[in-house]
Amino acid sequence: MKGALCGSLHTITLATNSLDSARLFYVDALGMTLEGPFKIPNEVKDLQRKFWNIPDEIDWDTYRLHRPSVSGLIQIRLMVLDQITPLIHKGWNPRELGPFTIGFPNLNQVALDNRLNSHGFSSRAPLQEGRIPRPDGTSYRYIETVYKAPDFVHAVGIERKDGMPQLAPVDSLTELGGPGYSGMILEDSDTFLKFLTEVMDLELRSDRHWKTSPGSALGVEEGIPFRFSLVYAKGQNHGHLLFMDYEDDQFVSLEVEPKIPNRGLGMWTFQTSNIDELKSRLENFGSPILYGPTSYEDPILGKKQVMTFLAPNGFLMEVFQ
Repeated sequence: MKGALCGSLHTITLATNSLDSARLFYVDALGMTLEGPFKIPNEVKDLQRKFWNIPDEIDWDTYRLHRPSVSGLIQIRLMVLDQITPLIHKGWNPRELGPFTIGFPNLNQVALDNRLNSHGFSSRAPLQEGRIPRPDGTSYRYIETVYKAPDFVHAVGIERKDGMPQLAPVDSLTELGGPGYSGMILEDSDTFLKFLTEVMDLELRSDRHWKTSPGSALGVEEGIPFRFSLVYAKGQNHGHLLFMDYEDDQFVSLEVEPKIPNRGLGMWTFQTSNIDELKSRLENFGSPILYGPTSYEDPILGKKQVMTFLAPNGFLMEVFQ
Protein backbone atom coordinates (compact mmCIF):
# COMPACT_ATOMS: atom_id res chain seq x y z
CA MET A 1 0.00 0.00 0.00
CA LYS A 2 2.95 2.30 -0.66
CA GLY A 3 1.73 5.84 -1.32
CA ALA A 4 -1.88 5.07 -0.34
CA LEU A 5 -3.72 6.00 2.82
CA CYS A 6 -5.68 2.71 2.99
CA GLY A 7 -4.94 -0.74 1.65
CA SER A 8 -7.16 -3.48 0.29
CA LEU A 9 -9.89 -5.10 2.32
CA HIS A 10 -8.00 -7.03 4.98
CA THR A 11 -10.61 -8.72 7.19
CA ILE A 12 -14.34 -9.41 7.01
CA THR A 13 -16.12 -9.87 10.33
CA LEU A 14 -19.08 -12.23 10.50
CA ALA A 15 -21.29 -12.69 13.57
CA THR A 16 -23.17 -15.94 14.05
CA ASN A 17 -24.83 -18.16 16.64
CA SER A 18 -23.83 -21.38 14.92
CA LEU A 19 -20.21 -22.46 14.72
CA ASP A 20 -21.33 -25.74 13.14
CA SER A 21 -23.07 -24.01 10.23
CA ALA A 22 -20.11 -21.73 9.62
CA ARG A 23 -17.69 -24.66 9.73
CA LEU A 24 -19.79 -26.69 7.29
CA PHE A 25 -19.93 -23.86 4.74
CA TYR A 26 -16.53 -22.19 4.97
CA VAL A 27 -14.36 -25.16 5.96
CA ASP A 28 -16.01 -28.34 4.65
CA ALA A 29 -17.49 -26.84 1.48
CA LEU A 30 -15.11 -23.97 0.64
CA GLY A 31 -11.92 -25.52 2.00
CA MET A 32 -10.89 -22.71 4.35
CA THR A 33 -8.97 -23.27 7.59
CA LEU A 34 -10.57 -22.53 10.97
CA GLU A 35 -8.47 -21.43 13.96
CA GLY A 36 -9.69 -20.73 17.47
CA PRO A 37 -11.31 -20.02 19.77
CA PHE A 38 -8.63 -17.54 20.78
CA LYS A 39 -8.00 -16.80 24.43
CA ILE A 40 -8.79 -13.12 24.84
CA PRO A 41 -7.96 -11.34 28.13
CA ASN A 42 -10.86 -9.51 29.74
CA GLU A 43 -9.19 -6.13 29.26
CA VAL A 44 -8.86 -6.78 25.52
CA LYS A 45 -12.47 -7.85 25.21
CA ASP A 46 -13.51 -4.71 27.12
CA LEU A 47 -11.70 -2.63 24.50
CA GLN A 48 -13.35 -4.57 21.69
CA ARG A 49 -16.75 -3.77 23.19
CA LYS A 50 -15.87 -0.09 22.88
CA PHE A 51 -14.52 -0.41 19.35
CA TRP A 52 -17.54 -2.36 18.14
CA ASN A 53 -20.20 -0.94 20.50
CA ILE A 54 -21.21 -4.35 21.89
CA PRO A 55 -23.44 -4.44 25.00
CA ASP A 56 -22.03 -5.94 28.20
CA GLU A 57 -24.64 -8.70 28.24
CA ILE A 58 -23.38 -10.20 24.95
CA ASP A 59 -20.32 -12.45 24.96
CA TRP A 60 -18.61 -14.25 22.09
CA ASP A 61 -15.78 -16.53 21.02
CA THR A 62 -13.43 -15.39 18.27
CA TYR A 63 -12.23 -17.60 15.41
CA ARG A 64 -10.24 -16.99 12.25
CA LEU A 65 -11.14 -18.38 8.82
CA HIS A 66 -8.41 -18.14 6.19
CA ARG A 67 -6.68 -19.95 3.33
CA PRO A 68 -3.03 -20.38 4.44
CA SER A 69 -1.96 -21.93 1.12
CA VAL A 70 -2.58 -18.59 -0.67
CA SER A 71 -1.03 -15.35 0.55
CA GLY A 72 -2.68 -11.96 0.38
CA LEU A 73 -6.32 -13.07 0.58
CA ILE A 74 -8.96 -11.55 2.82
CA GLN A 75 -9.43 -13.36 6.13
CA ILE A 76 -12.64 -13.75 8.10
CA ARG A 77 -12.99 -12.92 11.78
CA LEU A 78 -15.81 -15.15 12.99
CA MET A 79 -17.63 -14.05 16.15
CA VAL A 80 -19.68 -16.88 17.65
CA LEU A 81 -22.16 -15.17 19.95
CA ASP A 82 -23.49 -16.65 23.17
CA GLN A 83 -27.04 -15.47 22.44
CA ILE A 84 -29.34 -14.75 19.54
CA THR A 85 -29.06 -11.25 18.10
CA PRO A 86 -31.04 -9.77 15.18
CA LEU A 87 -30.08 -10.79 11.66
CA ILE A 88 -28.85 -7.96 9.43
CA HIS A 89 -30.79 -9.43 6.52
CA LYS A 90 -34.22 -11.04 6.48
CA GLY A 91 -33.23 -13.43 3.69
CA TRP A 92 -31.02 -13.75 0.59
CA ASN A 93 -33.06 -11.16 -1.33
CA PRO A 94 -30.51 -9.28 -3.52
CA ARG A 95 -32.72 -6.19 -3.29
CA GLU A 96 -31.94 -5.78 0.43
CA LEU A 97 -29.67 -2.85 1.15
CA GLY A 98 -26.39 -3.20 2.97
CA PRO A 99 -23.45 -5.62 3.08
CA PHE A 100 -24.36 -8.81 1.30
CA THR A 101 -21.58 -10.73 -0.39
CA ILE A 102 -18.18 -12.40 -0.17
CA GLY A 103 -16.48 -13.41 -3.42
CA PHE A 104 -14.70 -16.73 -3.92
CA PRO A 105 -12.76 -16.81 -7.21
CA ASN A 106 -11.76 -20.34 -8.23
CA LEU A 107 -10.38 -22.37 -11.14
CA ASN A 108 -13.31 -24.75 -11.61
CA GLN A 109 -16.72 -23.27 -10.86
CA VAL A 110 -18.59 -26.37 -12.03
CA ALA A 111 -16.65 -28.50 -9.53
CA LEU A 112 -17.22 -25.93 -6.77
CA ASP A 113 -20.94 -25.93 -7.55
CA ASN A 114 -21.06 -29.71 -7.20
CA ARG A 115 -19.08 -29.52 -3.98
CA LEU A 116 -21.37 -26.96 -2.36
CA ASN A 117 -24.49 -28.82 -3.49
CA SER A 118 -23.13 -32.05 -2.01
CA HIS A 119 -22.86 -30.27 1.35
CA GLY A 120 -26.50 -29.16 1.14
CA PHE A 121 -26.01 -25.55 0.06
CA SER A 122 -28.21 -24.13 -2.68
CA SER A 123 -27.78 -21.06 -4.88
CA ARG A 124 -29.88 -18.06 -5.83
CA ALA A 125 -29.95 -19.30 -9.44
CA PRO A 126 -28.32 -21.98 -11.60
CA LEU A 127 -24.78 -21.45 -12.87
CA GLN A 128 -24.62 -18.44 -15.17
CA GLU A 129 -22.17 -18.28 -18.07
CA GLY A 130 -21.69 -14.93 -19.74
CA ARG A 131 -19.18 -12.69 -21.47
CA ILE A 132 -17.43 -9.51 -20.31
CA PRO A 133 -15.93 -7.06 -22.83
CA ARG A 134 -12.20 -6.32 -22.73
CA PRO A 135 -10.79 -2.84 -23.45
CA ASP A 136 -9.50 -4.06 -26.84
CA GLY A 137 -13.01 -4.93 -28.01
CA THR A 138 -12.77 -8.68 -27.45
CA SER A 139 -14.53 -10.47 -24.60
CA TYR A 140 -13.94 -13.30 -22.18
CA ARG A 141 -16.22 -15.88 -20.62
CA TYR A 142 -17.04 -16.23 -16.94
CA ILE A 143 -19.07 -18.70 -14.90
CA GLU A 144 -20.59 -17.71 -11.57
CA THR A 145 -23.41 -18.22 -9.15
CA VAL A 146 -24.42 -16.95 -5.72
CA TYR A 147 -24.71 -19.41 -2.84
CA LYS A 148 -26.88 -19.10 0.24
CA ALA A 149 -24.31 -18.94 3.03
CA PRO A 150 -25.25 -19.02 6.74
CA ASP A 151 -26.81 -15.92 8.32
CA PHE A 152 -28.14 -14.72 4.92
CA VAL A 153 -24.71 -13.95 3.47
CA HIS A 154 -24.32 -14.24 -0.32
CA ALA A 155 -21.19 -16.20 -1.30
CA VAL A 156 -20.24 -15.74 -4.95
CA GLY A 157 -18.35 -18.50 -6.75
CA ILE A 158 -16.76 -17.15 -9.93
CA GLU A 159 -14.34 -18.46 -12.55
CA ARG A 160 -12.93 -16.35 -15.39
CA LYS A 161 -11.94 -18.13 -18.60
CA ASP A 162 -10.13 -17.43 -21.91
CA GLY A 163 -6.79 -16.67 -20.30
CA MET A 164 -8.09 -14.06 -17.86
CA PRO A 165 -6.52 -14.08 -14.39
CA GLN A 166 -8.91 -14.86 -11.57
CA LEU A 167 -10.22 -11.97 -9.45
CA ALA A 168 -7.92 -13.04 -6.59
CA PRO A 169 -5.15 -15.63 -6.12
CA VAL A 170 -6.25 -19.28 -6.18
CA ASP A 171 -4.64 -22.45 -4.80
CA SER A 172 -3.54 -24.32 -7.94
CA LEU A 173 -3.70 -27.70 -6.16
CA THR A 174 -7.24 -27.44 -4.77
CA GLU A 175 -8.47 -24.96 -7.42
CA LEU A 176 -10.12 -23.04 -4.58
CA GLY A 177 -9.61 -19.40 -3.70
CA GLY A 178 -11.01 -16.45 -1.85
CA PRO A 179 -12.22 -14.54 -0.06
CA GLY A 180 -11.13 -12.18 -2.81
CA TYR A 181 -13.62 -9.31 -2.50
CA SER A 182 -16.79 -8.21 -0.73
CA GLY A 183 -19.87 -6.35 -1.87
CA MET A 184 -22.77 -4.17 -0.81
CA ILE A 185 -26.12 -2.97 -2.15
CA LEU A 186 -26.34 0.84 -2.04
CA GLU A 187 -29.18 3.30 -2.40
CA ASP A 188 -26.97 6.39 -2.53
CA SER A 189 -23.84 5.19 -4.28
CA ASP A 190 -22.57 8.73 -5.00
CA THR A 191 -22.11 9.52 -1.30
CA PHE A 192 -20.61 6.15 -0.42
CA LEU A 193 -18.15 6.20 -3.34
CA LYS A 194 -17.14 9.77 -2.48
CA PHE A 195 -16.48 8.61 1.08
CA LEU A 196 -14.27 5.74 -0.09
CA THR A 197 -12.27 7.79 -2.59
CA GLU A 198 -11.95 11.14 -0.80
CA VAL A 199 -11.73 9.96 2.80
CA MET A 200 -10.14 6.50 2.59
CA ASP A 201 -8.09 7.28 -0.52
CA LEU A 202 -9.34 4.23 -2.41
CA GLU A 203 -9.71 4.14 -6.19
CA LEU A 204 -12.92 3.87 -8.22
CA ARG A 205 -11.58 1.67 -11.00
CA SER A 206 -14.77 0.64 -12.79
CA ASP A 207 -18.14 2.39 -12.81
CA ARG A 208 -20.67 0.99 -15.29
CA HIS A 209 -24.40 1.08 -15.92
CA TRP A 210 -25.80 -2.30 -16.94
CA LYS A 211 -29.04 -4.25 -17.00
CA THR A 212 -29.58 -7.63 -15.40
CA SER A 213 -29.26 -10.42 -17.93
CA PRO A 214 -31.39 -13.53 -18.46
CA GLY A 215 -30.56 -16.18 -15.87
CA SER A 216 -28.81 -13.67 -13.60
CA ALA A 217 -26.74 -15.40 -10.90
CA LEU A 218 -28.34 -13.07 -8.35
CA GLY A 219 -31.78 -14.31 -9.25
CA VAL A 220 -32.98 -10.81 -10.16
CA GLU A 221 -35.52 -10.44 -12.95
CA GLU A 222 -34.21 -9.62 -16.42
CA GLY A 223 -33.71 -6.06 -17.65
CA ILE A 224 -33.31 -4.21 -14.32
CA PRO A 225 -30.90 -1.26 -14.74
CA PHE A 226 -28.18 -0.99 -12.12
CA ARG A 227 -24.94 0.84 -11.44
CA PHE A 228 -22.02 -1.51 -10.89
CA SER A 229 -18.94 -0.01 -9.22
CA LEU A 230 -15.60 -1.56 -8.29
CA VAL A 231 -13.31 0.10 -5.74
CA TYR A 232 -9.68 -0.98 -5.21
CA ALA A 233 -6.80 0.11 -3.05
CA LYS A 234 -4.30 2.01 -5.16
CA GLY A 235 -1.85 -0.31 -6.89
CA GLN A 236 -3.76 -3.49 -5.91
CA ASN A 237 -5.69 -5.95 -8.05
CA HIS A 238 -7.75 -7.88 -5.49
CA GLY A 239 -9.23 -7.41 -2.03
CA HIS A 240 -11.60 -4.96 -3.67
CA LEU A 241 -15.12 -3.76 -2.97
CA LEU A 242 -18.14 -4.26 -5.24
CA PHE A 243 -21.25 -2.08 -5.17
CA MET A 244 -24.65 -2.40 -6.86
CA ASP A 245 -27.20 0.40 -6.98
CA TYR A 246 -30.53 -0.55 -8.61
CA GLU A 247 -31.60 2.35 -10.77
CA ASP A 248 -35.30 1.46 -10.62
CA ASP A 249 -35.10 2.42 -6.91
CA GLN A 250 -36.75 -0.83 -5.84
CA PHE A 251 -34.84 -1.56 -2.63
CA VAL A 252 -35.66 -3.48 0.53
CA SER A 253 -34.58 -1.48 3.58
CA LEU A 254 -32.86 -3.08 6.54
CA GLU A 255 -34.72 -3.20 9.84
CA VAL A 256 -31.56 -3.39 11.97
CA GLU A 257 -28.17 -1.68 11.84
CA PRO A 258 -25.71 -3.27 9.37
CA LYS A 259 -23.03 -4.00 11.95
CA ILE A 260 -21.95 -6.48 14.57
CA PRO A 261 -23.15 -7.86 16.93
CA ASN A 262 -26.15 -8.20 14.61
CA ARG A 263 -25.70 -11.49 12.78
CA GLY A 264 -24.28 -11.67 9.30
CA LEU A 265 -21.61 -9.64 7.52
CA GLY A 266 -21.10 -6.84 10.01
CA MET A 267 -17.71 -5.14 9.50
CA TRP A 268 -14.87 -4.50 7.04
CA THR A 269 -11.29 -3.95 8.22
CA PHE A 270 -8.51 -2.12 6.35
CA GLN A 271 -4.89 -1.26 7.02
CA THR A 272 -3.96 2.41 6.97
CA SER A 273 -0.58 4.07 6.63
CA ASN A 274 -1.61 7.09 8.73
CA ILE A 275 -4.43 6.62 11.20
CA ASP A 276 -4.30 10.22 12.41
CA GLU A 277 -4.70 11.57 8.87
CA LEU A 278 -7.62 9.23 8.31
CA LYS A 279 -9.24 10.40 11.55
CA SER A 280 -8.94 14.01 10.41
CA ARG A 281 -10.55 13.16 7.06
CA LEU A 282 -13.38 11.30 8.78
CA GLU A 283 -14.09 14.29 11.02
CA ASN A 284 -14.09 16.69 8.06
CA PHE A 285 -16.47 14.40 6.15
CA GLY A 286 -18.80 14.13 9.16
CA SER A 287 -18.37 10.37 9.67
CA PRO A 288 -19.06 9.19 13.24
CA ILE A 289 -15.95 7.76 14.93
CA LEU A 290 -16.93 5.08 17.43
CA TYR A 291 -13.61 4.58 19.21
CA GLY A 292 -9.88 5.18 18.84
CA PRO A 293 -7.27 5.47 17.65
CA THR A 294 -6.11 3.22 20.51
CA SER A 295 -3.31 0.64 20.66
CA TYR A 296 -4.05 -2.90 21.73
CA GLU A 297 -3.29 -6.50 20.72
CA ASP A 298 -6.08 -8.02 18.69
CA PRO A 299 -5.97 -11.82 18.26
CA ILE A 300 -6.66 -11.47 14.53
CA LEU A 301 -4.76 -8.29 13.64
CA GLY A 302 -1.91 -8.40 16.16
CA LYS A 303 -0.64 -5.43 18.16
CA LYS A 304 -1.85 -2.35 16.31
CA GLN A 305 -3.36 1.09 16.59
CA VAL A 306 -7.05 0.61 15.85
CA MET A 307 -10.01 2.90 15.13
CA THR A 308 -13.64 2.19 14.24
CA PHE A 309 -16.15 4.43 12.49
CA LEU A 310 -19.40 4.32 10.53
CA ALA A 311 -19.70 4.54 6.76
CA PRO A 312 -22.42 6.79 5.25
CA ASN A 313 -25.00 3.96 5.37
CA GLY A 314 -24.26 3.10 9.02
CA PHE A 315 -22.03 0.12 8.19
CA LEU A 316 -19.25 -0.54 10.71
CA MET A 317 -15.66 -0.16 9.48
CA GLU A 318 -12.34 -0.72 11.23
CA VAL A 319 -8.81 0.39 10.39
CA PHE A 320 -5.45 -0.47 11.91
CA GLN A 321 -1.90 0.86 11.64
